[in-house]
Amino acid sequence: MNDAFVCAELLIAAWEAKLRAELPQTPIFDAHVHLGNDVDGMAGTYEELTAICERYGIERCFAFSLDEPDSHPAFSKPNDRMLAYAERSQGRLIPFVRLNLDESPLEETERCLDKGAGGIKLHPRSQGFRVNDTRLEPIVALAAERGVPVLIHGGRGLPPIADHLAQLIERYPLAQLIVAHAGIADLGALARALGGRAGAFFDTSVWSPIDLLDFYRHVAPEQILYASDFPYGQQPSSLLIAIRTARLAGLNEGDLRMILWENADRISRHEPPHAPSAPHGSSTFTQSMTMARIHQYLSMAIPLLWTRQQDTVGVLGLALNACNEVDTHPSEQEQISELLTCARELWRTLPEVEREPDRVRVSRLTFRLVHLADILAVTSGV
Repeated sequence: MNDAFVCAELLIAAWEAKLRAELPQTPIFDAHVHLGNDVDGMAGTYEELTAICERYGIERCFAFSLDEPDSHPAFSKPNDRMLAYAERSQGRLIPFVRLNLDESPLEETERCLDKGAGGIKLHPRSQGFRVNDTRLEPIVALAAERGVPVLIHGGRGLPPIADHLAQLIERYPLAQLIVAHAGIADLGALARALGGRAGAFFDTSVWSPIDLLDFYRHVAPEQILYASDFPYGQQPSSLLIAIRTARLAGLNEGDLRMILWENADRISRHEPPHAPSAPHGSSTFTQSMTMARIHQYLSMAIPLLWTRQQDTVGVLGLALNACNEVDTHPSEQEQISELLTCARELWRTLPEVEREPDRVRVSRLTFRLVHLADILAVTSGV
Protein backbone atom coordinates (compact mmCIF):
# COMPACT_ATOMS: atom_id res chain seq x y z
CA MET A 1 0.00 0.00 0.00
CA ASN A 2 2.85 2.40 0.76
CA ASP A 3 4.16 2.21 -2.82
CA ALA A 4 0.68 2.92 -4.18
CA PHE A 5 0.33 5.91 -1.86
CA VAL A 6 3.68 7.34 -2.95
CA CYS A 7 2.70 6.87 -6.60
CA ALA A 8 -0.66 8.58 -6.04
CA GLU A 9 0.85 11.54 -4.20
CA LEU A 10 3.47 12.05 -6.91
CA LEU A 11 0.78 12.01 -9.60
CA ILE A 12 -1.39 14.49 -7.69
CA ALA A 13 1.63 16.80 -7.37
CA ALA A 14 2.34 16.50 -11.09
CA TRP A 15 -1.23 17.44 -11.93
CA GLU A 16 -1.06 20.35 -9.53
CA ALA A 17 1.82 21.67 -11.63
CA LYS A 18 -0.18 21.14 -14.82
CA LEU A 19 -3.11 23.03 -13.29
CA ARG A 20 -0.90 25.99 -12.40
CA ALA A 21 0.15 26.25 -16.05
CA GLU A 22 -3.51 26.43 -17.10
CA LEU A 23 -4.82 28.88 -14.48
CA PRO A 24 -5.58 32.41 -15.66
CA GLN A 25 -3.88 35.28 -13.87
CA THR A 26 -6.55 35.97 -11.27
CA PRO A 27 -7.24 35.40 -7.57
CA ILE A 28 -9.73 32.61 -6.86
CA PHE A 29 -12.97 32.75 -4.89
CA ASP A 30 -14.44 29.38 -3.89
CA ALA A 31 -18.20 29.86 -3.50
CA HIS A 32 -19.02 26.54 -1.81
CA VAL A 33 -17.00 24.96 1.00
CA HIS A 34 -18.01 23.11 4.18
CA LEU A 35 -16.36 22.64 7.53
CA GLY A 36 -17.19 20.18 10.27
CA ASN A 37 -18.21 16.53 10.51
CA ASP A 38 -21.15 15.31 8.44
CA VAL A 39 -23.54 12.58 9.52
CA ASP A 40 -22.47 10.70 6.35
CA GLY A 41 -18.91 10.40 7.71
CA MET A 42 -17.31 13.15 5.62
CA ALA A 43 -15.14 15.66 7.48
CA GLY A 44 -13.55 18.96 6.57
CA THR A 45 -11.16 20.68 8.94
CA TYR A 46 -10.23 24.34 9.11
CA GLU A 47 -6.53 23.45 8.89
CA GLU A 48 -6.97 21.32 5.75
CA LEU A 49 -9.08 23.98 4.01
CA THR A 50 -6.60 26.72 4.91
CA ALA A 51 -3.70 24.67 3.53
CA ILE A 52 -5.60 24.08 0.26
CA CYS A 53 -6.39 27.79 -0.05
CA GLU A 54 -2.76 28.71 0.47
CA ARG A 55 -1.55 26.10 -1.98
CA TYR A 56 -3.92 26.97 -4.81
CA GLY A 57 -4.27 30.73 -4.45
CA ILE A 58 -7.84 30.67 -3.14
CA GLU A 59 -8.20 34.01 -1.40
CA ARG A 60 -11.81 33.86 -0.24
CA CYS A 61 -14.60 31.30 0.30
CA PHE A 62 -18.30 31.17 1.06
CA ALA A 63 -18.27 28.66 3.93
CA PHE A 64 -20.94 26.79 5.88
CA SER A 65 -21.27 23.79 8.13
CA LEU A 66 -21.81 20.22 7.10
CA ASP A 67 -24.94 18.37 8.25
CA GLU A 68 -23.49 17.80 11.70
CA PRO A 69 -24.61 15.39 14.44
CA ASP A 70 -25.11 18.30 16.86
CA SER A 71 -27.17 20.39 14.42
CA HIS A 72 -30.22 20.35 16.74
CA PRO A 73 -31.52 22.77 17.66
CA ALA A 74 -31.50 25.15 14.67
CA PHE A 75 -27.89 24.44 13.60
CA SER A 76 -26.90 26.93 16.30
CA LYS A 77 -23.72 25.10 17.42
CA PRO A 78 -22.38 24.45 13.89
CA ASN A 79 -23.26 28.02 12.93
CA ASP A 80 -21.36 29.36 15.92
CA ARG A 81 -18.35 27.28 14.94
CA MET A 82 -18.51 28.72 11.42
CA LEU A 83 -18.61 32.25 12.79
CA ALA A 84 -15.55 31.46 14.89
CA TYR A 85 -13.71 29.92 11.90
CA ALA A 86 -14.49 33.03 9.86
CA GLU A 87 -13.10 35.33 12.54
CA ARG A 88 -10.00 33.15 12.78
CA SER A 89 -9.50 33.32 9.00
CA GLN A 90 -9.23 37.12 9.02
CA GLY A 91 -11.58 37.60 6.10
CA ARG A 92 -10.81 34.54 3.98
CA LEU A 93 -13.98 32.71 5.03
CA ILE A 94 -17.37 34.39 4.67
CA PRO A 95 -19.69 32.38 6.93
CA PHE A 96 -23.18 31.37 5.83
CA VAL A 97 -25.86 30.42 8.35
CA ARG A 98 -27.23 26.92 7.75
CA LEU A 99 -30.89 26.38 8.59
CA ASN A 100 -33.43 23.76 9.53
CA LEU A 101 -36.92 25.00 8.62
CA ASP A 102 -38.40 23.01 11.52
CA GLU A 103 -36.32 24.83 14.14
CA SER A 104 -36.65 28.65 14.37
CA PRO A 105 -35.08 29.40 10.99
CA LEU A 106 -35.87 33.11 10.91
CA GLU A 107 -34.60 33.68 14.44
CA GLU A 108 -31.40 31.74 13.72
CA THR A 109 -30.85 33.69 10.51
CA GLU A 110 -31.22 37.02 12.28
CA ARG A 111 -28.97 35.91 15.14
CA CYS A 112 -26.16 34.86 12.79
CA LEU A 113 -26.47 37.80 10.41
CA ASP A 114 -26.23 40.12 13.40
CA LYS A 115 -22.99 38.31 14.35
CA GLY A 116 -21.46 38.77 10.90
CA ALA A 117 -22.74 35.93 8.70
CA GLY A 118 -22.60 36.88 5.03
CA GLY A 119 -25.19 34.55 3.56
CA ILE A 120 -27.70 31.73 4.05
CA LYS A 121 -27.33 28.02 3.16
CA LEU A 122 -30.40 25.83 2.48
CA HIS A 123 -30.32 22.08 1.80
CA PRO A 124 -33.78 20.70 0.89
CA ARG A 125 -32.60 17.09 0.65
CA SER A 126 -30.65 16.92 3.90
CA GLN A 127 -33.14 18.96 5.92
CA GLY A 128 -36.23 17.38 4.34
CA PHE A 129 -38.24 20.26 2.88
CA ARG A 130 -39.60 21.25 -0.52
CA VAL A 131 -38.62 24.41 -2.38
CA ASN A 132 -42.26 25.51 -2.43
CA ASP A 133 -42.35 25.49 1.40
CA THR A 134 -43.94 28.75 2.50
CA ARG A 135 -41.47 28.98 5.41
CA LEU A 136 -38.81 29.96 2.86
CA GLU A 137 -40.50 33.25 2.03
CA PRO A 138 -39.61 35.25 5.17
CA ILE A 139 -36.03 33.93 4.96
CA VAL A 140 -35.63 35.07 1.35
CA ALA A 141 -37.31 38.38 2.23
CA LEU A 142 -34.81 38.90 5.07
CA ALA A 143 -31.90 38.01 2.76
CA ALA A 144 -33.10 40.62 0.26
CA GLU A 145 -33.46 43.20 3.02
CA ARG A 146 -29.96 42.53 4.42
CA GLY A 147 -28.34 42.22 0.99
CA VAL A 148 -26.95 38.71 1.54
CA PRO A 149 -27.13 35.75 -0.87
CA VAL A 150 -29.10 32.55 -0.40
CA LEU A 151 -27.29 29.40 -1.55
CA ILE A 152 -29.53 26.38 -2.10
CA HIS A 153 -28.61 22.78 -2.92
CA GLY A 154 -29.40 22.06 -6.56
CA GLY A 155 -27.72 18.67 -6.97
CA ARG A 156 -28.82 15.07 -6.69
CA GLY A 157 -31.80 13.85 -4.72
CA LEU A 158 -34.35 16.56 -5.58
CA PRO A 159 -37.58 16.73 -7.53
CA PRO A 160 -37.92 19.48 -10.19
CA ILE A 161 -37.30 22.82 -8.47
CA ALA A 162 -37.07 25.42 -11.24
CA ASP A 163 -40.64 26.73 -11.23
CA HIS A 164 -40.76 27.16 -7.46
CA LEU A 165 -37.39 28.95 -7.31
CA ALA A 166 -38.37 31.25 -10.15
CA GLN A 167 -41.63 32.15 -8.40
CA LEU A 168 -39.75 32.84 -5.17
CA ILE A 169 -37.33 35.19 -6.89
CA GLU A 170 -40.18 36.90 -8.73
CA ARG A 171 -41.71 37.76 -5.37
CA TYR A 172 -38.39 39.00 -3.97
CA PRO A 173 -36.49 40.50 -6.93
CA LEU A 174 -33.76 42.03 -4.75
CA ALA A 175 -32.75 38.63 -3.39
CA GLN A 176 -29.55 37.08 -4.74
CA LEU A 177 -29.83 33.33 -5.25
CA ILE A 178 -26.99 30.83 -5.77
CA VAL A 179 -28.06 27.41 -7.08
CA ALA A 180 -25.37 24.91 -6.06
CA HIS A 181 -23.97 22.05 -8.14
CA ALA A 182 -24.78 23.76 -11.46
CA GLY A 183 -28.44 23.01 -10.78
CA ILE A 184 -28.06 19.51 -12.24
CA ALA A 185 -31.20 18.35 -10.41
CA ASP A 186 -33.23 20.38 -12.91
CA LEU A 187 -30.59 21.94 -15.17
CA GLY A 188 -32.50 22.76 -18.35
CA ALA A 189 -35.56 24.09 -16.56
CA LEU A 190 -33.46 26.11 -14.08
CA ALA A 191 -31.50 27.65 -16.94
CA ARG A 192 -34.71 28.63 -18.71
CA ALA A 193 -36.20 30.05 -15.51
CA LEU A 194 -33.13 31.87 -14.12
CA GLY A 195 -30.79 32.26 -17.09
CA GLY A 196 -30.39 35.88 -18.09
CA ARG A 197 -31.64 37.10 -14.70
CA ALA A 198 -29.17 39.39 -12.92
CA GLY A 199 -28.81 38.29 -9.30
CA ALA A 200 -29.37 34.59 -10.02
CA PHE A 201 -26.20 32.50 -9.94
CA PHE A 202 -25.08 28.89 -10.27
CA ASP A 203 -21.92 27.30 -8.87
CA THR A 204 -19.69 24.77 -10.63
CA SER A 205 -19.40 22.15 -7.88
CA VAL A 206 -20.09 18.94 -9.84
CA TRP A 207 -17.92 15.89 -10.50
CA SER A 208 -19.04 15.21 -14.10
CA PRO A 209 -17.32 17.17 -16.88
CA ILE A 210 -20.27 16.35 -19.15
CA ASP A 211 -22.60 18.15 -16.73
CA LEU A 212 -20.42 21.26 -16.87
CA LEU A 213 -20.20 21.22 -20.67
CA ASP A 214 -24.00 21.15 -20.82
CA PHE A 215 -24.24 23.78 -18.10
CA TYR A 216 -22.02 26.35 -19.82
CA ARG A 217 -24.18 26.39 -22.95
CA HIS A 218 -27.22 27.36 -20.85
CA VAL A 219 -25.86 29.97 -18.41
CA ALA A 220 -24.02 33.26 -18.96
CA PRO A 221 -20.50 33.66 -17.50
CA GLU A 222 -21.78 36.55 -15.37
CA GLN A 223 -24.04 34.06 -13.56
CA ILE A 224 -21.42 31.40 -12.80
CA LEU A 225 -19.37 31.02 -9.60
CA TYR A 226 -16.44 28.67 -9.25
CA ALA A 227 -16.97 26.21 -6.37
CA SER A 228 -15.24 23.08 -5.08
CA ASP A 229 -17.74 21.61 -2.57
CA PHE A 230 -14.83 20.91 -0.17
CA PRO A 231 -14.36 18.40 1.44
CA TYR A 232 -16.31 16.37 -1.13
CA GLY A 233 -14.53 18.17 -3.96
CA GLN A 234 -10.74 18.09 -3.92
CA GLN A 235 -7.90 19.84 -5.72
CA PRO A 236 -6.44 19.93 -8.29
CA SER A 237 -9.40 18.24 -9.99
CA SER A 238 -11.99 20.80 -8.86
CA LEU A 239 -10.23 23.72 -10.53
CA LEU A 240 -9.12 21.62 -13.48
CA ILE A 241 -12.62 20.42 -14.33
CA ALA A 242 -14.03 23.96 -14.22
CA ILE A 243 -11.26 25.51 -16.32
CA ARG A 244 -10.91 22.78 -18.94
CA THR A 245 -14.64 22.41 -19.59
CA ALA A 246 -15.03 26.20 -19.75
CA ARG A 247 -12.32 26.48 -22.38
CA LEU A 248 -13.78 23.56 -24.31
CA ALA A 249 -17.13 25.36 -24.26
CA GLY A 250 -15.51 28.47 -25.76
CA LEU A 251 -15.21 30.75 -22.73
CA ASN A 252 -12.35 33.23 -22.89
CA GLU A 253 -9.91 34.43 -20.23
CA GLY A 254 -12.16 37.34 -19.24
CA ASP A 255 -15.06 34.92 -18.72
CA LEU A 256 -12.84 32.71 -16.56
CA ARG A 257 -11.77 35.64 -14.40
CA MET A 258 -15.43 36.45 -13.77
CA ILE A 259 -16.16 32.84 -12.82
CA LEU A 260 -13.07 32.33 -10.68
CA TRP A 261 -13.21 35.64 -8.82
CA GLU A 262 -15.19 38.65 -9.91
CA ASN A 263 -18.78 37.39 -9.69
CA ALA A 264 -18.45 36.02 -6.15
CA ASP A 265 -16.37 39.00 -5.06
CA ARG A 266 -19.14 41.39 -6.19
CA ILE A 267 -21.69 39.37 -4.21
CA SER A 268 -19.50 39.49 -1.10
CA ARG A 269 -19.11 43.27 -1.43
CA HIS A 270 -22.86 43.82 -1.91
CA GLU A 271 -22.23 45.26 -5.36
CA PRO A 272 -24.86 44.93 -8.10
CA PRO A 273 -24.33 41.98 -10.44
CA HIS A 274 -23.27 42.37 -14.05
CA ALA A 275 -26.02 42.08 -16.66
CA PRO A 276 -25.83 38.56 -18.12
CA SER A 277 -24.47 38.15 -21.63
CA ALA A 278 -25.10 35.23 -23.97
CA PRO A 279 -24.04 31.74 -22.84
CA HIS A 280 -21.26 29.85 -24.62
CA GLY A 281 -21.03 26.30 -25.82
CA SER A 282 -22.78 23.88 -28.13
CA SER A 283 -25.72 21.52 -27.90
CA THR A 284 -23.51 18.73 -29.27
CA PHE A 285 -20.25 17.26 -28.04
CA THR A 286 -17.72 15.47 -30.22
CA GLN A 287 -15.37 12.90 -28.74
CA SER A 288 -13.28 10.07 -30.09
CA MET A 289 -14.75 6.63 -29.54
CA THR A 290 -11.75 5.63 -27.45
CA MET A 291 -12.14 8.55 -25.06
CA ALA A 292 -15.91 7.97 -24.94
CA ARG A 293 -15.33 4.38 -23.84
CA ILE A 294 -12.82 5.45 -21.20
CA HIS A 295 -15.28 8.03 -19.85
CA GLN A 296 -18.06 5.42 -19.77
CA TYR A 297 -15.98 2.96 -17.73
CA LEU A 298 -14.78 5.65 -15.32
CA SER A 299 -18.35 6.84 -14.79
CA MET A 300 -19.11 3.28 -13.69
CA ALA A 301 -16.13 3.27 -11.31
CA ILE A 302 -16.95 6.46 -9.43
CA PRO A 303 -20.10 5.23 -7.58
CA LEU A 304 -18.18 2.13 -6.50
CA LEU A 305 -15.52 4.33 -4.96
CA TRP A 306 -18.08 6.56 -3.26
CA THR A 307 -19.57 3.49 -1.57
CA ARG A 308 -16.12 1.98 -0.94
CA GLN A 309 -16.73 -1.18 -2.90
CA GLN A 310 -14.18 -3.21 -4.82
CA ASP A 311 -13.90 -3.04 -8.60
CA THR A 312 -15.46 -6.46 -9.02
CA VAL A 313 -16.69 -5.56 -12.52
CA GLY A 314 -13.17 -4.69 -13.66
CA VAL A 315 -14.09 -1.28 -15.06
CA LEU A 316 -10.62 0.18 -14.52
CA GLY A 317 -9.14 -2.70 -16.49
CA LEU A 318 -11.52 -1.97 -19.36
CA ALA A 319 -10.55 1.71 -19.30
CA LEU A 320 -6.85 0.80 -19.22
CA ASN A 321 -7.26 -1.54 -22.19
CA ALA A 322 -8.97 1.24 -24.10
CA CYS A 323 -5.93 3.44 -23.47
CA ASN A 324 -3.92 1.04 -25.67
CA GLU A 325 -6.10 1.63 -28.74
CA VAL A 326 -4.97 3.87 -31.59
CA ASP A 327 -6.46 7.32 -31.01
CA THR A 328 -5.95 10.96 -31.98
CA HIS A 329 -4.81 11.90 -28.45
CA PRO A 330 -1.90 9.57 -27.63
CA SER A 331 -0.33 11.82 -24.98
CA GLU A 332 -3.64 12.06 -23.10
CA GLN A 333 -4.05 8.28 -23.33
CA GLU A 334 -0.62 7.84 -21.78
CA GLN A 335 -1.47 10.25 -18.95
CA ILE A 336 -4.81 8.53 -18.31
CA SER A 337 -3.12 5.14 -18.28
CA GLU A 338 -0.59 6.36 -15.72
CA LEU A 339 -3.35 7.69 -13.45
CA LEU A 340 -5.48 4.54 -13.73
CA THR A 341 -2.59 2.10 -13.24
CA CYS A 342 -1.82 3.76 -9.91
CA ALA A 343 -5.53 4.00 -9.02
CA ARG A 344 -6.04 0.29 -9.65
CA GLU A 345 -3.13 -0.68 -7.40
CA LEU A 346 -4.37 1.62 -4.65
CA TRP A 347 -7.95 0.35 -4.97
CA ARG A 348 -6.76 -3.25 -4.66
CA THR A 349 -5.34 -2.49 -1.21
CA LEU A 350 -8.73 -1.44 0.21
CA PRO A 351 -9.68 -4.88 1.68
CA GLU A 352 -6.37 -4.97 3.56
CA VAL A 353 -6.97 -1.65 5.33
CA GLU A 354 -8.30 -2.15 8.85
CA ARG A 355 -8.71 1.36 10.28
CA GLU A 356 -11.72 3.31 9.06
CA PRO A 357 -9.81 6.62 8.66
CA ASP A 358 -7.29 4.80 6.47
CA ARG A 359 -10.09 3.23 4.39
CA VAL A 360 -11.53 6.68 3.81
CA ARG A 361 -8.13 7.97 2.79
CA VAL A 362 -7.56 5.12 0.32
CA SER A 363 -10.97 5.44 -1.32
CA ARG A 364 -10.74 9.23 -1.58
CA LEU A 365 -7.24 9.18 -3.02
CA THR A 366 -8.27 6.54 -5.55
CA PHE A 367 -11.27 8.66 -6.50
CA ARG A 368 -9.04 11.69 -7.06
CA LEU A 369 -6.91 9.74 -9.54
CA VAL A 370 -9.93 8.34 -11.37
CA HIS A 371 -11.58 11.76 -11.46
CA LEU A 372 -8.48 13.37 -12.98
CA ALA A 373 -8.41 10.63 -15.62
CA ASP A 374 -12.07 11.21 -16.44
CA ILE A 375 -11.63 14.98 -16.75
CA LEU A 376 -8.76 14.37 -19.14
CA ALA A 377 -10.78 11.86 -21.19
CA VAL A 378 -13.68 14.29 -21.66
CA THR A 379 -11.58 17.43 -22.26
CA SER A 380 -8.88 15.93 -24.46
CA GLY A 381 -9.90 18.32 -27.24
CA VAL A 382 -8.92 21.45 -25.28
